[in-house]
Amino acid sequence: MNRKSLRQKLFVAALVVPAFVVLFGVVVYPFFYNLVISFSNMSLRHIRDWKLIGLGQYIKVFTEPSQPNFYTVFVKTVIWTVVNIFFHVVIGVFLALVLNQKEIRGKAVFRAVLVLPWAVPQLIVALTWRGMFNYEYGAINLILTQWFGLPGVQWLKQPLEAFCAVIITNVWLGFPFMMVIALGALQSIPRELYEAADMDGASWHHKLRHITVPLIRPVMVPAITLGTIWTFNNLNIVWLVSNAGEPSDQTHLLVSFVYKAAFNFYRYGYGAALSIVIFFILLAFSLTFMRQSKAAENVYG
Repeated sequence: MNRKSLRQKLFVAALVVPAFVVLFGVVVYPFFYNLVISFSNMSLRHIRDWKLIGLGQYIKVFTEPSQPNFYTVFVKTVIWTVVNIFFHVVIGVFLALVLNQKEIRGKAVFRAVLVLPWAVPQLIVALTWRGMFNYEYGAINLILTQWFGLPGVQWLKQPLEAFCAVIITNVWLGFPFMMVIALGALQSIPRELYEAADMDGASWHHKLRHITVPLIRPVMVPAITLGTIWTFNNLNIVWLVSNAGEPSDQTHLLVSFVYKAAFNFYRYGYGAALSIVIFFILLAFSLTFMRQSKAAENVYG
């Protein structure tokens, strides 16, 4: 090995090794440490003298008769994720289709305004919407009572209404991401395809079904997968808008359930076990969804 080749390899190593060190420190080590903790009895009482107890914490996750229990929270998390992703995709793709039209003037202004919900920090978004859902002086109830003559709603005092409130907040927060992804995919579609379809007399419905959807699908499927993982694990909106799962812990998702178990009740082993369960749920979903949707078929042939 000559000196020049050795210098090149050392230079490459100098660039790559720090990235691996950071990756190991913030991803690999915490994951495996959490995995070990999930098999232990670590809690506030055993913060220093914890020991491995096998599958005890996992058994508690699935069998402990708490209120709410794992299965109730899991069902709510699935409903939360499905409803949010549905509206994120529908609203995002619809707005992308509108902004992709040549006849629209001031596209740059509309894009900047529509991206604002995504650009504003989630903390600000959550606290703003929490104020808007206030029963006495919130903007939502003022609109309902003064514009439509409807009675005010106790948005944050009833379980169903509180759950709807956090969904509305997250829908407003999440559709710009899908809009940006869909708009980029739409702009990559050759105009000649639409011109040929127009010459054949195809309707907008047929062009959407046979040109637009198939060509944006390889881009949208990974975006939907990523959005599902983000939404499934979105702690900030639920925790801040509903005030830590209120009323009576009825608006918890799995991720907020983990947070409360670990950092409010100091049940670190239980929280670690539940977080590993969440990890495998999302891993199974991602692999299944990507395989069933054939998202990588155009990449790998």
